[in-house]
Amino acid sequence: AAPAGAVSFGVKHTEGVSVEVSCRGRAEAGSAPGSGMRWPLDEGTVLTFSMSRASTEVNDNKVTVSFYAEGGQPINQAGVFLTGIGISLDVDADRDGVVEKNNPNKASWTWGPEGHGAILLVSCDKESP
Repeated sequence: AAPAGAVSFGVKHTEGVSVEVSCRGRAEAGSAPGSGMRWPLDEGTVLTFSMSRASTEVNDNKVTVSFYAEGGQPINQAGVFLTGIGISLDVDADRDGVVEKNNPNKASWTWGPEGHGAILLVSCDKESP
């Protein structure tokens, strides 16, 4: 997707985004937000970005990739807006009838009447043809 004549690229991103650049199979941490770090635009270079927390509003994070010609002259930019979606399976981990988001027993399971952990029942039968 790089424009013709581009030989390197740089990445800027908002604070809520993590960036990783893989050049020739070797992963490097991405740039800090607003840094001037550049990478060669080689075949097989992969730019991976992710978010570790949910957004507070739609399109509140952004990644901008700037492309440069030989000698460092800027050619063009491409950008993407990101919205992080939080998904959580909350359970009644201590089986007291209350679903709690941060129950410490959520990560383990113990059998019996004094046990803890979620019991998940899945219906895998064919309800209708």
